[in-house]
Amino acid sequence: IHKAIDLGVTLFDTAAVYGWGEGEKLLGRALEGKRDKVVLVSKGGLDWDQPGSPSKRNSSREHLTSGIEESLRNLQTDYLDLYLIHWPDPDRPFSEPMDTFSCFKTAGKIIQGGVSNFDVGQMAECLKHFPIVTNQVGYHLFDDRPEEEVMDFCLENDMGVMAYGPMAHGLLTGTMSAETKFENDDWRRSLQAFGQPIFEGEHFLRNLERVDRLRDYASEKGYTVAQLALAWVIANPVVSVALAGTRRASEIEQNVEAANWVMSEDERELIRSVVSEN
Repeated sequence: IHKAIDLGVTLFDTAAVYGWGEGEKLLGRALEGKRDKVVLVSKGGLDWDQPGSPSKRNSSREHLTSGIEESLRNLQTDYLDLYLIHWPDPDRPFSEPMDTFSCFKTAGKIIQGGVSNFDVGQMAECLKHFPIVTNQVGYHLFDDRPEEEVMDFCLENDMGVMAYGPMAHGLLTGTMSAETKFENDDWRRSLQAFGQPIFEGEHFLRNLERVDRLRDYASEKGYTVAQLALAWVIANPVVSVALAGTRRASEIEQNVEAANWVMSEDERELIRSVVSEN
């Protein structure tokens, strides 16, 4: 985290459910004395019985209020630059979390509010009650569904798009092979990523071939396939932020270098064609 800040990374995204609070606590410790150097984002609206148990959606005023207080404690801060509803809650009207956001903003607990994984209709309903500023969605070369409607809506309503999973949840890191197996506690063990069978059987094998072709193209440009994946997402003018998780300082360095690859729209479409071809 310190390395990322030194390299110019300015935004850190987390959520209450990541590690059941441990992710926020780790980030909070790392940002001690550095809070004013970063844009701090967290997400709420998920509930669980105990660490390790399945989460369920809960955007009630009561849950969000207790949740943001816990997030602020975990992150060792008195405000968040941006707070998001992690997933839409089908059991209550969107006016409830949005009115709660208004209270948070008035109290100085958040600077801005937004949503994550919301569709166009859900965002439109939220905007009737609170000026959400962003939607965080999964977006990568193997899943460009947000381009169909979500991104157009965000552009028309002056909302940013935060793209998570830009490396296709590991597929575009270039480290997977036909022998790759996922651990029992790895959500990718289902072989699907948000409804897309990118890790499943023949789909996976074909995708690995596509990654190989992308790796060759990236190498010709002096980059890795992971950097290509990140640069492709960043080059979409509707995308405000590309969220990339890392485990090593060397990966942070590579991610930052990816921003130096300025892709034209023609180049983006050429790269897309490699993934879309049969």
